[in-house]
Amino acid sequence: MMYKIFNTIAFRLALWFTGIFTICSGVAFVLFYFLATQTIQSQIDQELLDNASKFSAIIHRNGLMGARELAVVEAQAAGEKVIFFRLVYPTGEVFASSHMSYWKDVHVGKQALRSLIINQSSIFETIQIPLTRQKARILYSYVATNVILQTGIAMEFHSKFLSAFKKVFIGAMCFIVIFSAVSGWLLIRKALSGVATITKTAQNITGSNLEARVAGTGNKDELNHLVITFNSMLDRIEELVKSIREMSDNIAHDLKSPITRVRGFAELSLTHEESLEDYRIMASNTIEESDRLLDMINTMLVISRAEAGEGDFEFKKTNLSIMIKEACDLFAPLAEDKNIKFHQTIEEQIFIAADVKMLQRAFSNLLDNAIKYTPETGKVSILAFKENHQVVIKIEDTGISIAPEFFEKIFERFYRAESSRTSAGTGLGLSLARTIVRQHKGDISVSSRQGKGSVFVMTLPYSNPEVI
Repeated sequence: MMYKIFNTIAFRLALWFTGIFTICSGVAFVLFYFLATQTIQSQIDQELLDNASKFSAIIHRNGLMGARELAVVEAQAAGEKVIFFRLVYPTGEVFASSHMSYWKDVHVGKQALRSLIINQSSIFETIQIPLTRQKARILYSYVATNVILQTGIAMEFHSKFLSAFKKVFIGAMCFIVIFSAVSGWLLIRKALSGVATITKTAQNITGSNLEARVAGTGNKDELNHLVITFNSMLDRIEELVKSIREMSDNIAHDLKSPITRVRGFAELSLTHEESLEDYRIMASNTIEESDRLLDMINTMLVISRAEAGEGDFEFKKTNLSIMIKEACDLFAPLAEDKNIKFHQTIEEQIFIAADVKMLQRAFSNLLDNAIKYTPETGKVSILAFKENHQVVIKIEDTGISIAPEFFEKIFERFYRAESSRTSAGTGLGLSLARTIVRQHKGDISVSSRQGKGSVFVMTLPYSNPEVI
């Protein structure tokens, strides 16, 4: 259980949060401690300098005797354990001082005197009193010609203050670490609670249960965006699974019929004594049904490979005008057999980059449908022209109309409207045509009016920059 917690994002984020918060707090405390130390030392140094100024003024007014008396008075007033004064010559010889019983182990620093004599500016030292282990701040300063004042202040009070500050710092840091860890864990757990909901929903989804959705947070944050994206993904998956089931049913239905007929032909041949001609007819029917199956399977493969980006398309410069005219000439006899008026208006010299065989197959499927679903004495019109950097090919017919709610469904694989089920076909023609056209960076759309027929519009980019 603990191992799982350690590997959670919440734990890692909480650890980062705690670490960063602790480091920032530690840096703030260190800076404050440094500033406090510098401020205290500056105050002590200023106090020592003020004392030196007093001695300098007294010596100039009352002489060395006045300085001796001032040393005793100042030390008694402040406390002999708090401050001391010594008056020395540049040679280090002491000629006056305050009571030094507490400070007897503090000697005149030879190095400090040399530095003072050379630099002619006050010298500060921080020393440790040998017996008491307390720190003291020492000043060496000229107060008169050939008279040097050595004075020091005990730093016991300041040391206690800094020691107390360290204890407060340690206690505060412990509290900060615990507080940041707990608060960070709670906040991050709350922020990631939606992820747990998404995970639970995903775990509950099975092949037969795709209706589950995650409730949005309504906060318009990243988590709500993740929920929306996750639900959209589930919608697409549900539609995909539904289409796969429908396609599987349609494939099974469309495969069942020709296979049943082939089996029927074979069974009749085995159970009845027929002539050689009857066997030939049976073989012909078997080949016809087999070709129908192979054509359906090959069409499905072309669509699947094209949609997966693996289609074998060879784009070359193609005269689209000639291709359309040749297809129209091929289907003109079919229209004539049904007494259908076949009209074509094709702009000359329309060149695009295309796979001519594939594009001809797509156009032929549209033209074949137009003739197939147009009743006798009807009309089919073909228009091809350039418009706004596009090639527009319109196939208009006066055949059966299509309800608006089926405009997109008729392009799905194996989908056949009720009005077209009486006609031969697999339901793959329009799907194949749109797939081919989209591989050419174009599209196919349809419009229809009740009792007026349908119009299929194929659009292709005129320059075709994506495929050249």
